[in-house]
Amino acid sequence: MQTKPILVVMAAGMGSRYGGLKQIDPVGPSGEAILDYSLYDARRAGFKTVVFIIKHEIEQAFKEAVGARAVRAGFEVRYAYQQLEKLPEGFTVPEGRVKPWGTAHAILVAEEAIGDAPFAVINADDYYGPQGFKLIYDYLSTHADGDRYAWAMVGFLLGNTVSANGSVSRGVCVTDESRNLVSVTERTCIEPYADGIHYSEDGGKSWADLPADCVVSMNLWGFTPAYVQEAKAGFAAFLQANLPVNPMKCEYYLPTVVTSALEAGKADVHVLTSADKWHGITYREDKPELVEALKKMSEDGLYPVDRLF
Repeated sequence: MQTKPILVVMAAGMGSRYGGLKQIDPVGPSGEAILDYSLYDARRAGFKTVVFIIKHEIEQAFKEAVGARAVRAGFEVRYAYQQLEKLPEGFTVPEGRVKPWGTAHAILVAEEAIGDAPFAVINADDYYGPQGFKLIYDYLSTHADGDRYAWAMVGFLLGNTVSANGSVSRGVCVTDESRNLVSVTERTCIEPYADGIHYSEDGGKSWADLPADCVVSMNLWGFTPAYVQEAKAGFAAFLQANLPVNPMKCEYYLPTVVTSALEAGKADVHVLTSADKWHGITYREDKPELVEALKKMSEDGLYPVDRLF
């Protein structure tokens, strides 16, 4: 019998543009963090185990603010620690480096905590809405690896993910007729404007439109345990190629492993589309909008008015 899916939460980052520890910043009517809403939605979708990937430096504050609430919500809680020194044999941290090794490395450090379960991956500081968790839980519960890895991604409509307060980066997805992922193209400067949404690749000198209903990746993925093995297999080669040219900032990204598996014909990544509005705090000015949206959702009955758990 297939092991039940677990939830993996990437919470080791500090939110450079926003400043501060976004993961535990209160945004809900009763002081809830964004992550509390993800845990609530994930629990309703069926998830019973959560793995938090954090840094030792935030361990106490995180466990007190989020971990304790996850236990109260009924989760089995596990922790993994993304520390710079966790590298393959033969590699050392470049002197002066403080930047984490990226999202694929985050999954590698959680290998033991994940075990042999299929798993969903989310960012700690993004609000995804209930539908995405239900979609990914149901998919992981009913699919297993065959000739190819059975992976999945929940995509969001671009118009539901932009900020009125500045540009955002989004992975624009192309799918085939079976809704399997063909490619993800990172657009690093996307903004809404009077006639729609557009992006620039030259610092704003020229712009090209993007349709509001195109599907973008917001880092809500579903993987079988094979993902960890694929990431492990590619990490040493990544370091060998990138450390000499960018020792302070090179990062091993989660989608890099996905792209490699797709190009090698090893995986199918089924794209599930959520109609929910995504919320995040890319800029400080985004917070009041999120607070108001969560308040309204509570008033409309989507979440408890007093406290999630």
